[in-house]
Amino acid sequence: MTTDLSKFKNDAYRPGSKLKIWTWYIINSLFFINPLNPSSKIKTGLLRLFGAKVGRGVIIKPRVNIKYPWLLAIGNHVWIGEKVWIDNLAKVTIKDHVCVSQGALLLCGNHNYKKVTFDLIVGEINLEEGAWVGAKSIVCSGVTLMSQSVLAAGAVATKDLEPYAIYQGNPAIKVKTRKVEL
Repeated sequence: MTTDLSKFKNDAYRPGSKLKIWTWYIINSLFFINPLNPSSKIKTGLLRLFGAKVGRGVIIKPRVNIKYPWLLAIGNHVWIGEKVWIDNLAKVTIKDHVCVSQGALLLCGNHNYKKVTFDLIVGEINLEEGAWVGAKSIVCSGVTLMSQSVLAAGAVATKDLEPYAIYQGNPAIKVKTRKVEL
């Protein structure tokens, strides 16, 4: 047996109406992916308009790509860096005081490589209070970064990260404890 992508069916996955998805696609292209719009206030307002829950003091840098805002919850004082891709085929929850650094990927989707049809698999991502997703790192579907955990630059989180722990590598492994000072 081999993979046969001609047999892939994604009909069961319906994240929203076609009109809603296409309207968001245009807004996302004009205001989020576009490097000429630095205004976080406009971006957070648009996210709320499309059903995202967004707290106070949220900073969203240019070139951020968000798949479906209606599957997104962002807490207070969150930073989302340049070129972050939130590929939220499932719910993504970002709690208060989280930093998602430039170029990071939050990937809620995957495929079942064991199936000939390469079926879609989706899982939620949760970034708990004070977590830090390092530059160009990847958080995979079904993963939680617990409170104050750190995923170092370029690391890949394929399983939950413990609270107050620093992880590096691919796959990410715990390398030390995070101590937060005054």
